[in-house]
Amino acid sequence: MSTLHWIDSAIVVISVLLAVVVGVWFSRRQKSTDAYFAASGNVPAWAVGMSMFATIISSVTFLAYPGYAYGGDWVLLVQGLMVPIVLVGMIGFIVPLYRKIIKLSTYEYFERRFGVFARYYSSIAFLVEHFAKMAAIIYLMASATEVFAGGLIDAQTIVIVIGIVVIILTYLGGMEAIIWMDVVQGFLLILGGIVAIVVLVMNIDGGLGTVFEMSAEKNLINLGTDRWNLVETTFLVMVLNGFFYALQKYGTDQSIVQRYLTARSDKEAKKASFMGVFLSVPAWTLFMFVGTCLFVFYQQHSGLLPADIANDKVFPEFIKTQMPIGITGLTVAALVAGAISSIDSDVNCISAVVVEDYYGRAKKNATDKQKLAVGKISVLVVGILATYIATLYLKWGGQSVLGSLFAIYAIFSAGIVGVFILGLFSRRTNNKGLIIGIIASVLFTAYAVLTSTKFDFGNGKELLIDLGDWNFKHSTYMLGVYSHLVVLIVGYIASLFFKTPLADKELTIYGYLEK
Repeated sequence: MSTLHWIDSAIVVISVLLAVVVGVWFSRRQKSTDAYFAASGNVPAWAVGMSMFATIISSVTFLAYPGYAYGGDWVLLVQGLMVPIVLVGMIGFIVPLYRKIIKLSTYEYFERRFGVFARYYSSIAFLVEHFAKMAAIIYLMASATEVFAGGLIDAQTIVIVIGIVVIILTYLGGMEAIIWMDVVQGFLLILGGIVAIVVLVMNIDGGLGTVFEMSAEKNLINLGTDRWNLVETTFLVMVLNGFFYALQKYGTDQSIVQRYLTARSDKEAKKASFMGVFLSVPAWTLFMFVGTCLFVFYQQHSGLLPADIANDKVFPEFIKTQMPIGITGLTVAALVAGAISSIDSDVNCISAVVVEDYYGRAKKNATDKQKLAVGKISVLVVGILATYIATLYLKWGGQSVLGSLFAIYAIFSAGIVGVFILGLFSRRTNNKGLIIGIIASVLFTAYAVLTSTKFDFGNGKELLIDLGDWNFKHSTYMLGVYSHLVVLIVGYIASLFFKTPLADKELTIYGYLEK
């Protein structure tokens, strides 16, 4: 198949147009910032939970997890398995804390606890991360979809079309439209994964029995427990990284925290959080299993796979060449849905941060109508910028640009979870100590990134700084651990040298425990 059948194309087009229709449908309700950014706090828990799930499970998961598992390694799943473990212990007080203390922006808490520097540092980190993430998702989805289109439509056109659809949905419908569209797209993602497994198993001689037999024989479902070090991507590395990832996502990420505010009560927000997590873990597992089934299928049908194909290209190749008509369209629609459900949320949440953390602080007497207008303008600007950056990925070569952007993010957002933990669990930590901790973390992360990441500037990949034996040699996933630990340790010790009153109990876990 060189191009999608017209039936498959129609399914994909209808799924994309649905996002536009939903945006128009909810546009009449967007009369205030509370409605536009928090859906007036009137969304049922199950819908909020599905929206959280759809935001976390993006098209990157749809493509990356099967590719990773195809290579015989499930270690990435360990990070996801840590999320419910951490969440069970934390969500009980994180949700009511935010719903009580902040108006809209997560980073308002950081200011109330540590001052304005902490607020701007954390909010800028969020902006940089999610701009890079949005553009990367659009780029990866467009690159994959171009393969399915078989030359009928190029990647740049796909990027522009998806960018326009996201802008329309987010600009017109606000967070309420995003949540209900996420519900549809979440079900589509799950369905896409299930259908892929059914088609694979039906085409494997011996079915599921063969899959499990070969998995055991070749150790395909490997969680990294056969390696115990911090240099490779091992079970231990992903456990540590997963702990901080869970805290970062549910404790400091505006795209999740903002959804706490859309629920009808603290209890409903907690239910939504648990639902989002306990849907995400099976979904991650589902797409890992897709990769294992792909390995078994192509072991039996080795002549069907192009030579030297990269692991992350195997699933798109299977969709393109082996899926039945109609099922191909459904699967591609699920891929596109994953991209839209992550990007629309990011666009709305970045706009909320712009309004609350920057415009609202600069113009303290701004009316709600003015804030809403700025919010909608921000949606347009953010959507256009994300689309433009994605086109640059296509023009300059995705991997080198992606690597550079995420390196910049890693350096200048170092230790955000460490800031959150210090604020929540230590009344003694103060603003001056925290700033010293953040500076130490940024310096350490810069050293680690620049001595371990090879950049391609046209002359081949090379390190920006090469210190030989003193280069950072641990897994890059450990940067998501060490940067936070540096803030925790240095920030706490430095705070002991400055005499300040203890923080308000209501801003820490101690206020929650006292009640």
